[in-house]
Amino acid sequence: MSHDRDAGLGAPIPPRSRAKVAIALSIVVGLLCGVLFVGSLGWLLLSQNAGRAVLSHLLSAVTGRTVSIDVSQPTVVDRIQRLQRLETVVYTMDKLVTGAKENPLLPDFLTGDRLLLMVHGEVVAGIDFSNLKTEDVRMDGKRIHLHLPAAQVFSTRLDSAKTRVYSRQTGLLVPTDPNLETQVRQEAERELQEAALADGILRTAQQNAASTISSLLQGLGFDKIDFD
Repeated sequence: MSHDRDAGLGAPIPPRSRAKVAIALSIVVGLLCGVLFVGSLGWLLLSQNAGRAVLSHLLSAVTGRTVSIDVSQPTVVDRIQRLQRLETVVYTMDKLVTGAKENPLLPDFLTGDRLLLMVHGEVVAGIDFSNLKTEDVRMDGKRIHLHLPAAQVFSTRLDSAKTRVYSRQTGLLVPTDPNLETQVRQEAERELQEAALADGILRTAQQNAASTISSLLQGLGFDKIDFD
């Protein structure tokens, strides 16, 4: 009996080479199956509303980012209260203010003391929301009604860097009064606040506050905002 191989047959494949080929084929088949499965799942999820919701939740869970806005009444009140003293308008003015001390019996060039002060000041007005109460806010769906507190003047002050003595005349028989400039400054602040009130600073502060609060509430999702 002859043990020679036929001329048309090649050399036999070693066992190790056959194992490598089988592993490579298994990897390729696995990758193809994975691609087909993911593609089919993605198409199924995107083709249905419920599927899109599930995909959205899955993505949120993976990225760890979720968005939620609490528009309950206590939360809205708290957000507004955080504004506290909301400054909405600043009124500025430059003015000459005069102060004088006189003697009814003697002329000014002997006993008078006259001061002319060039002042630059500002009045700040706004609304204080720190005492806003829960009953001041009423909500109905996307509509909200807010009792807006009255505007008030927060401060009236002179800018020391821009306020200076324009002129000073003191009589020959009297010393310079050290309190006169302080008194003139106080009078200047009073006149400054009166001028701001006469020009409607409180009305402007109320309107600006309503605009600011409207932007805040719209950001919370309300589309109808009423004030009283």
